[in-house]
Amino acid sequence: MNLAIILVWVIIVLVLTYITIYNSIISSKNRVKETKSSIDVFLQNRYDLIPNLIETVKKYMEHEKWVLAELTKLRTDLVKESWEFTKDRFKKENQLSQALKSIFAVAESYPDLKANQNFIQLQNQWAEIEDNIAAARRTYNAALKDLNDKKQMIPYSWVAKGMNLPNYDYFKASEEARQPLNAKELFNS
Repeated sequence: MNLAIILVWVIIVLVLTYITIYNSIISSKNRVKETKSSIDVFLQNRYDLIPNLIETVKKYMEHEKWVLAELTKLRTDLVKESWEFTKDRFKKENQLSQALKSIFAVAESYPDLKANQNFIQLQNQWAEIEDNIAAARRTYNAALKDLNDKKQMIPYSWVAKGMNLPNYDYFKASEEARQPLNAKELFNS
């Protein structure tokens, strides 16, 4: 009788442990999806800002039409793409960031544009969106780390193997962002 009671309690504890671990892994997976969705919201805000920025800048920047054309093409490509986080999408997002930075850098040569209130407002919105994207990417990477830890640590890994969890990529800095800045070039341009 005592052995049967002990066996029942062991089974109950194992089942409760399994349920707790399973729910924890599901919670981590959902956190990754939630943070991924937050990034998509901020990226959509960025995409929505681009047409207004282009219209504001267009009349001032006749000589830099290539920047506007590149920005328009990248935006169009990214809006059409699937919302999966792939290395190709990461690359295009980084190119879009660089193109936007180019617009603001080129604007330095146009005093009338720099003084335009609409441009200043768009520039401030862009800076805020970029800050939000960076924060969301950090949150996503932290959530992904938590999920990956659970997929690799015992006893969570035993449960995770049976759950067929997808593999997600971390957000990483682009190769251009990894290059050291040359302050002399920044101030002499």
